[in-house]
Amino acid sequence: MSESKGRVLLAYSGGLGTSRDAHLCMIADRAENTSCILAWLIEQGYEVVAFMADVGQEEDFEAARKKALAVGAKKFFLEDLKREFVTELIYPALQANCIYENVYLLGTSLARPVIARGMMAIADREGCDFVSHGCTGKGNDQVRFELAFYGLKPDIKVIAPWRIPEFYHRFAGRQALLAYAAEKQIPVQQTAAKPWSTDENLFHISYEAGILEDPDTTPPADMWKLTVDPRQAPETPQALTIEFAKGLPVKVTVPDENKVYTDGVEIFLALNALARKHGVGRIDIVENRFIGVKSRGCYESPGATILRAAHVDLEGLTLDRNVRALRDQFVTIELSKILYNGHWFTPEREFIVSAIPASQRTVNGLVRLELYKGNVIIKGRSSSEGLYDEKESSMDELGGFEPTDTTGFIQIESIRIKKWAQANIRKGQAGIEPKDVYGSRV
Repeated sequence: MSESKGRVLLAYSGGLGTSRDAHLCMIADRAENTSCILAWLIEQGYEVVAFMADVGQEEDFEAARKKALAVGAKKFFLEDLKREFVTELIYPALQANCIYENVYLLGTSLARPVIARGMMAIADREGCDFVSHGCTGKGNDQVRFELAFYGLKPDIKVIAPWRIPEFYHRFAGRQALLAYAAEKQIPVQQTAAKPWSTDENLFHISYEAGILEDPDTTPPADMWKLTVDPRQAPETPQALTIEFAKGLPVKVTVPDENKVYTDGVEIFLALNALARKHGVGRIDIVENRFIGVKSRGCYESPGATILRAAHVDLEGLTLDRNVRALRDQFVTIELSKILYNGHWFTPEREFIVSAIPASQRTVNGLVRLELYKGNVIIKGRSSSEGLYDEKESSMDELGGFEPTDTTGFIQIESIRIKKWAQANIRKGQAGIEPKDVYGSRV
């Protein structure tokens, strides 16, 4: 036998979101992409160790283990990363109200740092010189994973088959992959009924490629896996209360079920279950990928949608105006981009995340909500932080606020506005006549 080229840690099946591979969106079994890659790596002379991360996806891990070992993996590792995923990625993103392009809650992006860190730990332990994955050359995940690998282990070498001409020319289409799987005796379950790819974790599930690449194609009703159709959701609203401490959910109470959740992971799982039942968390968008192309994606983020709505609402009651503005303009936007673009293991991420605790010191209190046919409805909120003064805000009493004080406030605020208006009058550009938003008369 020829000498091995080295040991490779392969992100196997759902462990690296390889189901999102557009080349394989017509192959039902999510492990087939990396099963073929595993066989190919062995064919190339590498010794392969298979890795999977449990980040809350619904997957048959034992079946994946058996298949990886049957194909030829020397070892198989399954790492349970759910708690780390929730506490170190999901909850900081919640505190910062992270959102990409004002709509996407970053469910795929959030899982990548914990998966990459789990892989590097195994790579170190097993003496792997290489890591490999099944990401395509057109997607975001190749960037996210590889930047994370290098941020954790700068000397690691990456084998990305879908960017190697020898590989992607050999497996240019579905039939070539199926033929190779048959040659290597890799069992493949085929389907033409669901031509799209998915990526799932505890936070969400995404759908893309296949028929979804036409942005005007309405997703079939049976595509949505997690949530019921809002039109088919219960007619009775679901009441619940979420308690926050320093911007983190610490308690969820569901009165009609007589249940209370206080563990971080259990809170998220409970909210997921409630949101799924009531059709909460579906979106269908076209987004801008980091590499520069547009991509259509459909997402279900059930529990995350509830938590974000409640957190944003409580901040209105408890967070100082200027602190909130600075956080929104800087931390929220920049951390969202960092997550989406795969820059988690970077100095800028460390810098921005360090500002989160200071912004969340006062975000303490309760939010009462209802879930109803796809909607998260805020019913009320309370806090002992004291930034809201009911008497001071009331229109029915003075409450320690002198209305005459506002006269001086308006006078100071109007100084620059008056100067601007006077300058326009001198130039014959008075604003009395109606104009469009660009200044032209209408």
